[in-house]
Amino acid sequence: MLQPKRAKYKKRQKGRSKGIETRATELAFGTFGLKALETKWIKAKQIEAARRAILRHLKKGGKLWIRIFPDKPITSKGTEFSMGGGKGSVCHYVFPIKPGRIIFEIAGVEEEIAKEALRTAGHKLPIKTKIVSRQP
Repeated sequence: MLQPKRAKYKKRQKGRSKGIETRATELAFGTFGLKALETKWIKAKQIEAARRAILRHLKKGGKLWIRIFPDKPITSKGTEFSMGGGKGSVCHYVFPIKPGRIIFEIAGVEEEIAKEALRTAGHKLPIKTKIVSRQP
């Protein structure tokens, strides 16, 4: 699973995610891509599940780029803990996604295969997505 090798600070504040994405909104590497249409936290496990779904369709051909990386630590106190005692330990990592962000890109395969792979990957994510292609 994706997670940072090291970080300057172990724990981070929650923050607020609003507005639309300004970076990574166009295809940069591949010919087909999966674009986010909602705001949400995407867990590293969900990114990995979508990646595996895409690779199952691509088989040996084609190339895949993952344009997001989960580097936001999410903490959890565990069950049966009373209030207080400080912040909990890091349990997983997420990527806070905004509408308009390209999540995955594919190149080197036919249109049918690419669209089916990205459609399957979109089902693994907790947000609405759209398949985009490079204009010829």
